[in-house]
Amino acid sequence: MSSDSAQQSPLSDFSSTPSSVDEDLQVYLKPEGEKIRLSLPRSTQMSGSTDWSEVWQQLKHRLNGSDRSWQPGTTVHLSAKDRLLDGRQLQAIADALEEVQLQLGRIDTSRRQTAVAAATAGYSVEQHSPIAPLSTSTSEAAPQWSQPLYLQTNVRSGVDVRHSGTVIILGDLNPGGTVIAAGDILIWGRLRGIAHAGAQGNRACRIMALRMEPTQLRIADAVAKAPETPPAQVDPEVAYIAPQGIRLTKGIDFFKTHSFSAEEGGWTDL
Repeated sequence: MSSDSAQQSPLSDFSSTPSSVDEDLQVYLKPEGEKIRLSLPRSTQMSGSTDWSEVWQQLKHRLNGSDRSWQPGTTVHLSAKDRLLDGRQLQAIADALEEVQLQLGRIDTSRRQTAVAAATAGYSVEQHSPIAPLSTSTSEAAPQWSQPLYLQTNVRSGVDVRHSGTVIILGDLNPGGTVIAAGDILIWGRLRGIAHAGAQGNRACRIMALRMEPTQLRIADAVAKAPETPPAQVDPEVAYIAPQGIRLTKGIDFFKTHSFSAEEGGWTDL
């Protein structure tokens, strides 16, 4: 990086957290490119971890103690880790950020309850698998999949939901909204945005919706764009990978008429 401060981005000029601070023990702010990361302490690493007031006081101290050299309206990505946050607490964080001209845009968490609260409030969210303790047995080295993420909300334009498991949405995925899942995606409503199932490479994953009107569908490494004319089909449908690429079929008959073939790398007709 150049030593000429005049050539630096405004975000590179501040840091409210000394380099010696343990990121799992204290609230800290850190510039990352064009955004700012706000990290909360882990519940499992903090004494009195259930005391929200302690986290809140640390947050206010960081925000008020920084030199505020960021651009007004800079987006903040909140790293909540394993901390449980409800809608009221997320709103309090968003309000505190707005007071210093920052905008909460995304929440990263390992807690499903926090992910649900964030998505319901209209924020982009990514739920990670909790960090598991190291195992001394090689037989326990199998991948750990997250439990399904259930959201009872509409995913609006500009919001993306990411999860290392299956995502089930009781609502619509609107144009401009995105859902990315390592597992299946089930939209109990209209799918009109972008859906990417099997994001970690699982070609057996599927995308299901009551009404399939996607902007784009992706399963593993396969991509399909929406047809130019809306389909006349109004039945619930399943998108899946066949040897020829992504295909659509009626959901009611899918498991009666299809079987996944690892050799073919996709679902085949029975």
